[in-house]
This record gives sequence, C-alpha cells and structure tokens, in this order.
Amino acid sequence: MAEKTKTTFAQGQLRALVERIERLEEEKKSIAGDIKEVYAEAKANGFDTKILRKVISLRKKDASERQEEEALLDVYLAALGMPESREAAE
Repeated sequence: MAEKTKTTFAQGQLRALVERIERLEEEKKSIAGDIKEVYAEAKANGFDTKILRKVISLRKKDASERQEEEALLDVYLAALGMPESREAAE
C-alpha cells in the first residue's frame, strides 16, 4: 500500500511540474509576441531593428566582456585582411 501511495505522489508531482512548464511556455510565447510587437513599433518609427537587437545584446554584457569580444573581432577581421571594427567606425 505504501508503494502505491509513493507512485501516486510521484505521478501528482510529475503532473504538477508538467503543467507548470506548460504554463511558463505559454507565458514565454506571449512575451515573445510582445517583444516582436515592440520591434515592429521601433521599425515603424524608423529604427534599424538589426542594430537595435545588437544594442540589446551588448547591454546584457559587462564592459570587460564587450572589450574582449571587440578585441577578438578585430583579430578575426585582421586575419581576413579587413579593417578593424574601430577603424571602420571612424
């Protein structure tokens, strides 16, 4: 009898976890739709959404992480005979 109780409890836990994940997935889908609408609004107002996405990405990183990324980008561009990113910006 105790084994059946454990199984029933585990099934209930599993069901609760699955339902929570499903709810969160729905929320994520809704939020993704909201974000898409904001990008559409930005585009309608004349902003470049590709650059806006890059700005959002850069803001998530700390200064040292951004500097390291820029340095690696410069190394890769130099290896390909292309101007460094800072030179191209000037």
